[in-house]
Amino acid sequence: MMKINQHYAWGWQWFAFSGAALVVLLAGCVGVPTAGEKTARQNLQTIEKAYRASDKRPTLPTLTTNSPLSDLLLFAVLNQPQVEAAYYDWGASVQRITVERSLPDPKLTFETDIADMVMTPMQGLMMNFPGPGKRKAAANVATAESEAKYFAFESSVLQTAFAFKKAYYELHFLDATIGVNRETLRLAGELEKLAMIQNEVGKVTLQDVLRAQIEQERLTTDIANLDDSRTPLLAQFKAELALKAEDASPPVPWKLETTPLDVTKEMMFATALARNPRLKAMEAEVRMADASIRLASKAKVPDFSAGIMADMKAYPVMLRPSLGVTLPIWRYKIAARIAGAQTLKRATEARLSGEQIILAVELAEKSFLLREASRNLKLLNERLLTMARQSLEVAQSGYVGGKLDFLNVIDAEQTLLDFQLAEVEARLQRELALAELSLLILGMPPERAPLLAPTAALRKASNP
Repeated sequence: MMKINQHYAWGWQWFAFSGAALVVLLAGCVGVPTAGEKTARQNLQTIEKAYRASDKRPTLPTLTTNSPLSDLLLFAVLNQPQVEAAYYDWGASVQRITVERSLPDPKLTFETDIADMVMTPMQGLMMNFPGPGKRKAAANVATAESEAKYFAFESSVLQTAFAFKKAYYELHFLDATIGVNRETLRLAGELEKLAMIQNEVGKVTLQDVLRAQIEQERLTTDIANLDDSRTPLLAQFKAELALKAEDASPPVPWKLETTPLDVTKEMMFATALARNPRLKAMEAEVRMADASIRLASKAKVPDFSAGIMADMKAYPVMLRPSLGVTLPIWRYKIAARIAGAQTLKRATEARLSGEQIILAVELAEKSFLLREASRNLKLLNERLLTMARQSLEVAQSGYVGGKLDFLNVIDAEQTLLDFQLAEVEARLQRELALAELSLLILGMPPERAPLLAPTAALRKASNP
C-alpha cells in the first residue's frame, strides 16, 4: 500500500513537473515572425525613434518670431493629438500581426469517473494546431492592415501640415491686406489735403473734401474690421499648433516662406500615384482583401489538436495520448466565406479605381488654380499695378490742373486699391494651391516629418 501511495505521489509530481515544463517552454517560445512582420516592426521602430522614443513625447522646437516654417510645421506635427492617435492605431495593428501568426494557448485539462467516489482522475495538457498555412495567411491579412494604418498615420501628418500652412498663410496675407488698406488710407489723406488746397483757392467746392473724408472713413472701418478678424485667425493658428486655450499664444514669424514644388508638371500625376497616402492606404486594403481570400480558402484545411492525460491512481501510471482533427464538411459555409472575401476585394478595387479618378480631378483642379493664380500675379505685378499707379498720378495732375474732377481721382485710387488687394489674394491662392498640391495630392512630407523614407519605386517616380 505504501508503495502504491508513493507511486501515486510520484505520478502527481511527474505530471506537475512535465506540465509546468511544457508550459514554460511554450511561454518562452516567440514563434517565427513572418517577413511582413519583421518589416512592420522595423518600420515602427524607425518612426518610434523620431516620434515617441521610450514612449515619451519629443522635445518641441522653441518658437520665436524668427522661427523658420520648418520648425513650425515640426511643432504642429509632433504636438497634434490626431497624429498621435493615428500613430498608436498603427502601432496596435503591428502588434496584431504577432497575435495572428501565433499558436493558440495550450490548455490544462482534468476529467474523472465518479461513482460513489472519485475513481480515475485524469490530468492532461492539450494543444490546438491550426491547419497548415492558416497562421501565415492570417498574419498576411494583419500585415496588410498595418500598412493601411501606416498610410492613415502619414495622411494625418500631411493633413496637419496643410492645416497649419493654411492658417499660417491666411494670417500673413491678412497682415498684407491690412498693410495695403493702411497705405491707401495714407493716400486718401493726401488726396484730402490736395482737395482742401484746391478748395481754398476756389478751384473746387467743399464737396471734394467731403468725398476724400468719406473715403478715409470707409477705409478706417475696413482696417478696423480686418484688425478684428485677426483674432479668430490667431486662434486658428494656435489651434493648428495643438496648443490649449490656457497655453501662451505663439509668436507669429515675421518672415513669410513660400511652398516649393520640386516636381515637374509632366511628373505630377506619376508622383501622385506613387506617393499619395490615400491611394497607398487603398492599395494596402486591396492587398488585405487578397490575403483574406487566401485565408478564407484555408477554411478547407482541417485543424488539429494533440494532448496527453495521466491517470495518477493507476499503477503503474497510465498515460492516455489523444489526437483530434476538425472536419471542414460544411462546404456551403466555406464557399460563402471565400465568396465574401472575393466580393470585398472587388469592392476595394473599385474604391481604389474611384480614388485614382478623384485624384486625377483634384490634381487638374489644383494645377489650374496654381496656374490661374500665377497668371494673375504676373499680370498684376508686370502691368496692372504699374498702370494703376500711373493712372492715379495722371488723375492727380489733371485734378490740380483743373482738367479732371475729384471723382476721377477717387476712381483711380480705388482701382489701385482693388489691384493691390487682388495681388494679395492671388498670392494667397497660389500658396494654398501649392501647399495642397505638394502635401495632400503629391504626398510630399515637410522637412523632418516623422515618416518613413519613400521606397525605391517612389524615389524613381519623384526623381526621373
